[in-house]
Amino acid sequence: MTEPSVSSVDELVAQARQQVAVAITLEELSAARTVMLGKRSGLVAARKALAQMAPQDRRQAGQALNEAKQVIEELFSAREAELAAAARTQKLAAERLDLTEVTQQSKHGYLHVITQTQQELEDIFVGMGYKIAEGPEIESEWYNFGALNFPEGHPARDMYDTLYVDYGEPASTLLRTHTSPVQARVMESQAPPIYVVAPGRCFRQDTADATHMPVFHQIEGLVVDKGTSMGHLAGTIEAFTSAYFGPGFTSRLRPSYFPFTEPSAEFDVQRPDGTWLELGGCGMVHPNVLSACGINPEQWQGFAFGFGIDRLALIRFGIGDLRDLWSNDVRFLEQF
Repeated sequence: MTEPSVSSVDELVAQARQQVAVAITLEELSAARTVMLGKRSGLVAARKALAQMAPQDRRQAGQALNEAKQVIEELFSAREAELAAAARTQKLAAERLDLTEVTQQSKHGYLHVITQTQQELEDIFVGMGYKIAEGPEIESEWYNFGALNFPEGHPARDMYDTLYVDYGEPASTLLRTHTSPVQARVMESQAPPIYVVAPGRCFRQDTADATHMPVFHQIEGLVVDKGTSMGHLAGTIEAFTSAYFGPGFTSRLRPSYFPFTEPSAEFDVQRPDGTWLELGGCGMVHPNVLSACGINPEQWQGFAFGFGIDRLALIRFGIGDLRDLWSNDVRFLEQF
């Protein structure tokens, strides 16, 4: 085997410089390092050749090889640092987030049609002198039924297809079936006179179809004052009809039954073409409800009314299927 010479050592260093210079990725540099410093490299072969040299020459040649190895390792280490820094810079650039403040209002994003309808209804009733009241969606049996004159075992409870919650005593906690519990809470916490509307989400075990959903929205109104009558109720509904639907619409009351009002009525809206559409229920607040909420029915009287926000949205925008409101189809929702 040829003994290592100064020229051969210099050639190894020169070759290493060339390999380092052409490597542009860490993977390429790693492959070049194996060629120059691996088990089959020229440097290792030269080191093995030292055993065949004369003792007086071996020391000088070994020192030259050690110096060459050190130079080569430094070349690779320096290039590795450069490529690693470049890789980090490239990665940071790719992951960079644009946090520039938006100076122009985005043209995308708007309120859902149900939310639009609810806010419009709230504005109408606030303009009529009402306040907005809210309450929990998970209710006790007392506020959802008991305080509203639904005795235990009353058949009217079966109309509501209630969803009960596994909390407390069986059938003691539920997802509210209407927003009437908010009225009971207001009467308990506030002395008359009371003028409030309670919009919100309700829940029943309904099968989804064109006119029903297990989750729906209601808005209910409550007035408790001295000397109120069915005439005041009829006038309020007529004023609302004109404010929401516009001229050409009118309303009427039909006798009905609800446990929490007496007398009770359904109210319909007449379209300009003469057809009638049932909108909701109403009536004078039952004396038992007033008493249950701590209000003297001999001194105060009241009326209540309620209707579905979802149904009003269908009427206003001419939507044929309630399920479309829950489809999340942008092509449909962006029309409103």
